[in-house]
Amino acid sequence: MERKNKKSFRSEEVYQALLDKKFPEELCREIAYKYMTTDYTATRMLGYLYRITDPSIEMVVDEMLAILEDRERFRKKHESETAQAAITRFYNEGIVER
Repeated sequence: MERKNKKSFRSEEVYQALLDKKFPEELCREIAYKYMTTDYTATRMLGYLYRITDPSIEMVVDEMLAILEDRERFRKKHESETAQAAITRFYNEGIVER
């Protein structure tokens, strides 16, 4: 199911978990609905929030940035693997007219 430009179903959970930790509402909204917008990022953030008893704003923002960096690294790795597969196919099969 494709959900481009829609928040993750878990974003609301992130928002509520941040509010429960007594963070400012504006920060909670920003993190949950602007940055933790995929199931992957939201689930990672929820795991962090449930493990840490009393995180500071800085700790949460640092974790958010680490999650986003991991996601970007994974995206680039997948992109590279797809390109490498295409190159390998080209070397093995040559140019295939369609």
